Amino acid sequence: MVSFKKLLSSEKQLAGIDIGSTSLKLAEISGSYEKYSLKKLAQVPLERGVIKNGLLEDPAAFTKAVKALFKAAHSKTKTVVTALPGHSVIIKKATFNEAEEEELYEQIIDEAAEYLPFDDIENVDFDIHMIGDNDINPTQVDIVIAAAKKDVIKSYRDAFKRAGCHLAILDVDSFALETAYEENYEFEDSDVVVLINMGASITNINILRGGCSIFTRNILQGGDTITNTLKDRLGVSFEEAETVKVSGIEGQDYRAEDLITFGEPIFEEIERSIDFFISTSGGLFMKQILLSGGCALIPGIATALSDRLHCEIELFDPFKNVSHDRKAFSADYTKDMAPVAPLAVGLALRRMDDK
Repeated sequence: MVSFKKLLSSEKQLAGIDIGSTSLKLAEISGSYEKYSLKKLAQVPLERGVIKNGLLEDPAAFTKAVKALFKAAHSKTKTVVTALPGHSVIIKKATFNEAEEEELYEQIIDEAAEYLPFDDIENVDFDIHMIGDNDINPTQVDIVIAAAKKDVIKSYRDAFKRAGCHLAILDVDSFALETAYEENYEFEDSDVVVLINMGASITNINILRGGCSIFTRNILQGGDTITNTLKDRLGVSFEEAETVKVSGIEGQDYRAEDLITFGEPIFEEIERSIDFFISTSGGLFMKQILLSGGCALIPGIATALSDRLHCEIELFDPFKNVSHDRKAFSADYTKDMAPVAPLAVGLALRRMDDK
């Protein structure tokens, strides 16, 4: 069985591509810790319906968008690291008796029905992420299992190939956020930090302790929830409502602060997820919440979440520890891109010799 992470090549320069339901983002980064340098950064729109519920519905349109992305970034790097959209990946935390990784893989395969909700394990690729020793039983280890169907993986691999790219590493959104965080922020071993990435159709939550993931959840709601509510309120098309949402234009039947109210279903799920984590973790104290994704750009959303979750919230800055040429990337451009770039940056920070 082929694991996600073992799609290797000998090339070291990688283009990190974040696949969203409404846009693609690309980042290229060279160097190593404390000497990272941003080489390429770009974003292009993706037609709605090309990707639906994580599945590639229109491979030709996707390939066309990938080509446009490389052109916009002026990038000639064709070795890609990406992450499957969260809808198509199953993530599950599990506890096992302490063992070598290969033994854990075999145990998961032997007991697939318990850990992987698929009818046929032969049609699935999976990988494991070691969290560490179990807090209650030191003879056990906690791991995260990430799995996806082989045909879904193949559809993306083939689409990238048609765009002239080689898919070298397949990651998971939550872990790409983790990479971007640990390479840009300072933290203590006991620090608990929540990373929230609110996209158009999905919200990723990743809770870290000491820079390592200990809880993940994908909420199948995002900015589209707000747009649909706004559409119904104004009696306009989805596209018109999206324009109003992004521009912040107010009208007789709508005020900018209404967007916060429209986001309540997402906020409730975020709060429920964090409350569940706290109740099952012995009441760990959250030091900070970092917010990213397109919804992070909505005025007032960080403050509203902070008031609700009783915790400091700031926008995720994936360029804190990544320098860049001011002539190639203006301060305004990197500031505008920062909230939507963490996933692409986290992917670009992967290296071919990473485990």
